[in-house]
Order: sequence, then C-alpha cells, then structure tokens
Amino acid sequence: MKIRATKAIIECLLEQGVDTIFGYPGGTILNIYDELYNYQDKIHHYLSAHEQGAAHAADGYARSTGRVGVCFATSGPGATNLTTGIATAYYDSSPVVFITCNVAESFLGKDSFQEVDITGIAMPITKATYLVRDAQTIPDIIREAFAVAATGRPGPVLIDFLKNVTALNVEIDYTPLSKKDHSREGRLAAWNKRAGWDIRTPEPNTGDIDKLAGWIREAKQPFLICGGGVVRGRADQEFIEFAEKMDSPVAITLMGGGGFPGSHPLATGMIGMHGSQASNIACDTCDLLIAVGCRFSDRVALDPVSFASQARIVHIDIDRAEIDKNVKTDHHIIGDARRVLALLNERIGRFDRSEWKREVFSHDTHVPVVESDHMTPDQVLRTIYGKVPQDSIVATDVGQHQMWSIQHFHFTYPGQLLTSGGFGTMGFGLGAALGAKVGNPDKLVLHMTGDGCFRMNSQEMATESHYDIPVITVIFDNRTLGMVRQWQNLIYHKRFSQTDLDFAPDFVKLAEAYGLKGARVENIEQLEAAMDEALAWGHGYVIDCVIDTDEMVRPMVGGGSAITDFMLT
Repeated sequence: MKIRATKAIIECLLEQGVDTIFGYPGGTILNIYDELYNYQDKIHHYLSAHEQGAAHAADGYARSTGRVGVCFATSGPGATNLTTGIATAYYDSSPVVFITCNVAESFLGKDSFQEVDITGIAMPITKATYLVRDAQTIPDIIREAFAVAATGRPGPVLIDFLKNVTALNVEIDYTPLSKKDHSREGRLAAWNKRAGWDIRTPEPNTGDIDKLAGWIREAKQPFLICGGGVVRGRADQEFIEFAEKMDSPVAITLMGGGGFPGSHPLATGMIGMHGSQASNIACDTCDLLIAVGCRFSDRVALDPVSFASQARIVHIDIDRAEIDKNVKTDHHIIGDARRVLALLNERIGRFDRSEWKREVFSHDTHVPVVESDHMTPDQVLRTIYGKVPQDSIVATDVGQHQMWSIQHFHFTYPGQLLTSGGFGTMGFGLGAALGAKVGNPDKLVLHMTGDGCFRMNSQEMATESHYDIPVITVIFDNRTLGMVRQWQNLIYHKRFSQTDLDFAPDFVKLAEAYGLKGARVENIEQLEAAMDEALAWGHGYVIDCVIDTDEMVRPMVGGGSAITDFMLT
C-alpha cells in the first residue's frame, strides 16, 4: 500500500514495539515531528532541555528495561550534541537507535545551514550508520537498525534522513510486517534474508565448553569476574548458578553491577583500580581466572603483563574483537554469556572450595571506614540505603561519588545500576535516571552525582519537572572536582590546578527554580529528614550533601601498577 514516507517511519517504529521517544525537534526533522503529532495516543515523546540529555535518557531507558531506546534530533548542532551520548552508549554496549535528519539532497555538501556529516562523525562510535537518500528504503533500514542495535553485542545505531526523503508529499510502497515477523527471531530472519548474512550470535563451540569444564575440575583456586556482558545479556541467574556450583569467589567490574548480587556470600566486591583487597589479591593468587563479559579495561587490568600472572586466564565474550585485545588469554569462548553459562552449568558438578574461600575472604571485601568529625560519603550512603527499597534503580555520574555508590550499594539485578563505565561521561546521570524512571514507573530511581557533574546537565531538571518524573538526586558536594583532586593529592604533589568549584550555584534554589524541592544537609540528622521528605513528596527532589573537600575513594591502585600495589587501603 502507498503511505507517506514519514508515516512509514512511525509505523516501522511501532512495529519494533516503540512507545517512548526522547528528543528535541528542529528544522530538518520537522516533517517527522509533524507525523508524530498523529500518534500521540501510541507514542510518548519526552522533550529534553538539551539533545545530550535526550541521548542519555534513551540510553538509561534501554539499560534499565532491556529494550531498544529511541532518540530524535535535528541536523547540525542538534545531531552533534548527541555524540557524547552516542559514545557513552557505544562503550557500554547499550542498544539505542538515534534518528536525525539532514539538509535536502540539493543542499548536501555545500556547507548549508546546519549541515553536518553526522554519519561520518558517528561511524567510529556506533555499530552502524545509515544515510537515507531513497524513501523506498525506509522500512528495511529501520528494521535493520533495530536488529543490529539489539543483536549480538548491543550498541547504538544512527539513521540520518535527508529532508527531501521525509517531505510530506513523498509516498512509498509499504508492507507491514506479518505477525510471524513481529517476533524477534522473525525480524532477524527477515533481515538476514535481505542482507545475505547472519547477524545472530553463533552457537558456542562445544569443544571450547568441554575444555573449560575440564579446567574447572582441575582448579584448586578458581576466581570469577562478572562483567557488563552478564548484565547486557541478562545472564545473571545463569552466572549465579555457575558461581555457586564452582563455589568460587566472584569479583564484579564497574559495569557488572547487578550481574551478580553484591550481598552474595561469594562476592568479593569490585575489582581493579578501586577494587577491594579481597578481589585484587584473589586475582593475583588464583590458578584459574574466568572473566565473563569483561573487556579487561585499563581500570581492571591496570598492568596487563602482571595481571593474574599465576592463573590460566579464560575469557568468555560475545565479541571476538575483545579476545586478547588487552590481556593475553589461555582459552576463550565466543558466545552469548547466557548460553555459554547454561552449557557450562550442564557440564560441571558442585565443588567445595572452603579452604580457598577462607584465604580470599581473610582480606577485606568492604570499604574501609575512615573516622571523621563530619558527614562522610559512607554515612550518606548507609543512611540512604537503609531508607529506600532494595530494588531501587541507581543512576550515577562519573567520579568519586560513582565509586562510593557502587562500593556501598548492593545491586541484585541487571539494569539496577546505570553508570558510564567505558566513556566516563560526566552529566550522564540525570538523563539516564529520567529515562529509567520512564521505563520503570513502579521503581524508585536515585540519581547519585557530584557537584561538578551535576552542573553539566542540571538543565534536565526542566524535563523532570515538566513531565513530573520523580527522581531523587543526591549531590556529594565537596566543592571540587573530587576524583581529579584525589589524583592531584596523591600524584601531583597537592598542586590543585583548576579543580576548585567554590563558585557553584545554590543547588537547592536551582531545584526550586525548576519547580522541584530540595534541601542542603550537613549532618546525618538533616539527611534523614530530607530523605523522609523526598520519599513522602513523590516528585523530583534534590539533596545537597556537604562533605569534606579532601574525601578520597579507598582503596586505590595507581594506573599501570600491579593490581595489588595499593596506594590507599
């Protein structure tokens, strides 16, 4: 049947189950927004204060729900404002489809108003980019984009429509997907037939599985690392069964939060630069290290040469490109974490490694408490943790507060922790929290941030207020760029160059200006009162927690050092 090209775009989004879009309109994308007007009963659009906020919201929605997020923006600066959000999603393997529009074909390549080669810019930070010149290709490209974003190792995809393709007088032949093709497997099969190659994740090699099962039986001191691939693959239950059968201690990466319960008796805490003594020492002394969905980044394997040097290193990952990229492995298995772990669980029995566990857990798994005469980050987090539901979603920005939050909260399911691990994006948290709350209206959502991060995208309080999205923001206000100052303290001989933030706004008044409530707290009694008010009020709330300027994240291992070479304990 013949329908308008813009109608085909929206119908294809509905085919993919899209009911939520985050975005910001502009001249070149107006034709699509005009069509969206006709679908207000089917698709909820959230207008952000800035395109970057929309990108992070779509990302937070995707991470917390497991669905593909969708974000709209216009050409030129609208599109380039998405790039930080696109890169954030890319480095953390989050499935988001970004839709932008560009100038018309006749203006392309002429430095026209708000023209930019966004597909070229985004190519290194996406799984795929599409420049749509022919309206007839719209259905195939949109269906393909969603399949690519969600299949294998997830990630962002960008579609850029030329404005003439979306002109209101342009019609195309459109055939809706059949009921059979509406299933995920149906969509993949249809796409594979069109494309001529299979994007589905291959079945793991059974010989590789059997080999690892044999090594597990031989091991005396095995150690597991739960990475972000366990979270993205929703393989948490299979991982728990695997760890319990092996009776092996488990370290959790920054991105692995929620892949294995932090309160589990086998959990040793975080690993790496700010890892616990138990995690880092176990990694150094184990005889078999199995990392599932872990990139071995420079924040985990700080010195790749000495990393787990006494162990057979096994890497399980969906992306072959990650194998031996950072750490040389002794064995690897390519495949979806959930499938690989299920096959391993079929092949191994139950072990008793009590002696090894006693050795590992003789070291600290918790964060050391430093005595102080003022309110400390651990006091703040213990207080909040005691007042909120245990299934609350936590979105963080990047820096000291990020590490403190992950150290003190116990995450129990995938999508409960939203944080920028790979790209380290300051300003990620509020947008991600809003997207998470939209996707999970029945869960409490906390936004943990620092005063430096919050200033970057605090304008999204306008979005929070307008749509009445109840998020509780907690600012760890030390009036400095805390993590940078920590490095200056320890490495740069206390030369505090350009890290003071003593000219920050009054965050409570800023919240009130946006129609939210807020409180500035300097002790635990005030914090408890503010949390009680925030929980009772049920709308957006900002708590500005005053902490000491020289608070530090402990433990800490210096970059490039052996994993057990602690600068701070």
